[in-house]
Amino acid sequence: MDKIKIVIADDSDFVRDGLRIILDMDEDFQVVGCAKNGREAIALSLKNKVDIILMDIQMPEVDGIEATREIVKKSLGKVLVLTTFDDYDLVEKAIQNGAKGYLIKNHTPEKLKQMIKSLYNGVNVLDEKVFEKIAKRSNYMNVGFDNSIFTERELEIIEAVAEGLSNKEIAAKLFIGEGTVKNHISTILEKGNLSHRTQLAVYYLTGKR
Repeated sequence: MDKIKIVIADDSDFVRDGLRIILDMDEDFQVVGCAKNGREAIALSLKNKVDIILMDIQMPEVDGIEATREIVKKSLGKVLVLTTFDDYDLVEKAIQNGAKGYLIKNHTPEKLKQMIKSLYNGVNVLDEKVFEKIAKRSNYMNVGFDNSIFTERELEIIEAVAEGLSNKEIAAKLFIGEGTVKNHISTILEKGNLSHRTQLAVYYLTGKR
């Protein structure tokens, strides 16, 4: 497998250096650059072929939310927000701007590497604590979610996606093929005018796209 090329964007020298050491020690990863603000993150992503950008939110000059928007708009890589903030509005803004994942800075190095690999392989990730907070706030079903446009099977898959299950896990749960799950999700995203499964989960839980 080719190394997963990563940019680390964080205004803390300690965090940047720590993440770089952790990831560079693993042969599956290559840190191609570190940025102390969103502007540098965009520049590094433009200069290098990048797979994943680990993005903090609160940074000087250009924050992580705005940098995410620019990076996604230019198709420079997948953004994984890595922050200390689990504020719902920030989660929503990050996802609306195209972030494919949102994690809180309290995971073990192995868990973080697992999440990066999942994102690299096309599985969007949402921190469990963030998921629980969104679910609690929305009471698991917001009136803004239009379930009338989906079939019964599609609703089962949507619920499983919102629970954080992978395609393989959904297939096992519903006793269908993994390819069938993938096809259903593509149809669901098209019907809901949604970009990716994390956005789908947020829409299901909150009624907001």
